[in-house]
Amino acid sequence: MHKRKSISVVHYIKLFFLLLITLMVVGVLGLFFFSKMKSHLPVLGEPGHEVGSFEFLDQDGHRLTDKDVRGKVRVAEYFFTSCKSICPIMNENMQSVQSEFKNREDVIILSHTVDPDTDSPSRLKEYATRMHAIPGKWEFLTGSKMALYKMAQHDYLLSADTISIDNIESSFIHTQFISLVDKQNRIRGFYDATDKKEIEKLISDIKTIL
Repeated sequence: MHKRKSISVVHYIKLFFLLLITLMVVGVLGLFFFSKMKSHLPVLGEPGHEVGSFEFLDQDGHRLTDKDVRGKVRVAEYFFTSCKSICPIMNENMQSVQSEFKNREDVIILSHTVDPDTDSPSRLKEYATRMHAIPGKWEFLTGSKMALYKMAQHDYLLSADTISIDNIESSFIHTQFISLVDKQNRIRGFYDATDKKEIEKLISDIKTIL
């Protein structure tokens, strides 16, 4: 009788360890497939393309550089405060992105003006207030037109126009598209910011690269 009881205990111990090993294997496989799902977004641009360094002024007149957004997922937008067509729609939709990630310190929205001659920091501040922008979460940027436009074309890949010193004054970027940049400064998506469905996809994609 005692021997049977000992065999029974050993049997249950073996079953316990077998179950434990099975759960560990399932867990490892689950993490593997989850990591694959998280990286499903393609890396866009030419091989090796990364968003480079920058230095602009925000709506408070403070200097903002690439070092300030290091290690953050960013949404890059181009707009201007006097725009009456697509910009109000775009920034209304940006409010949804801000709301979704307001408690995440590693997500930031950068709205660059395409009209720096008009959009001074104080003017951007008024606009940011109307948009209920959270400081540090949604930044409105201005600077030299050349620097802003080169960033749009060469870094965020939002403009196909050729930007040079010779044509900078006559250039004007007006696009509803925005770029999603990951923590490694790589572009992971382009989205039509006037389309709510596209914004929903943007929000979903941000979650996959956090």
